[in-house]
Amino acid sequence: MFAKVFFSIGLLLAIALLVLVISRVKNEQEINRIWRSLSTAPAQTRFTEEMIVELPPPVRRYFLHAIAPDTPVATSVSLEMSGSFRMERDKPWIPMRATEIISAKGFVWKAAIGRGLFQFIGADYYANKSGRMQFSLGGLIPVVNAHNPDVKRSSIGRLAGELLWLPSALLPQQGVSWQAINERTIQASLKIDGEPVTLTLVIDPDGKVLKISFLRWGEHTDDGSFAYIPFGGEVQQEQTFAGFTIPSQVSLGWWFGTDNYLEFFRGKIERAEFR
Repeated sequence: MFAKVFFSIGLLLAIALLVLVISRVKNEQEINRIWRSLSTAPAQTRFTEEMIVELPPPVRRYFLHAIAPDTPVATSVSLEMSGSFRMERDKPWIPMRATEIISAKGFVWKAAIGRGLFQFIGADYYANKSGRMQFSLGGLIPVVNAHNPDVKRSSIGRLAGELLWLPSALLPQQGVSWQAINERTIQASLKIDGEPVTLTLVIDPDGKVLKISFLRWGEHTDDGSFAYIPFGGEVQQEQTFAGFTIPSQVSLGWWFGTDNYLEFFRGKIERAEFR
């Protein structure tokens, strides 16, 4: 009798595990398909000063610092990063490793957050006018699977901010409008699938980015409702990869520039491949 009960329980557990494994494989296949769709052919056009000649001097300084002359105008970048992550202000920082692809059409961020049995594995993405956040404990037990208009709108803001890692996507030839607020503050205005975003960059006299900020749709409000929230952070280090000088160490969070600042992400770019 007991043997049959244990056998039945074991069979049910095996079936449940198989279902979880199949679900994970399908999810990974879908994520990889989206990743491939964002991976573009190597760029043919090369960056020249003529491309930015009509921009205000502070904006020109930014581009001349970010893109070396004669560098191919990349349409995507693949990143490898490490760092730490936390969910709330009073929560501990936990380690993170991730790979990401970014293009003007979207992004895919594949990450492992945490350690051992408490590691969350999954991905965030925005592509084809759709945003999703999908993470599982140990890569098997679903924890987060968010896919709705609020996630989409928030993902659009994230994509716009992360174009800082793909400076060529911010060139005026890509439909981005620039203005200089002053010698150290510049703004880029763009639309992603109809959603307007304005990026504000604080730069040093050489054009190096020190801070980034913009309004991003999120639920980190007093009552948990969604709203446009100041989002951004600081750049601690930068590095040059194949002619592109991009932030290589950053800290980011909600309510940036206010007393309620919630820093939740610290990242270091270890590799960047432009195409």
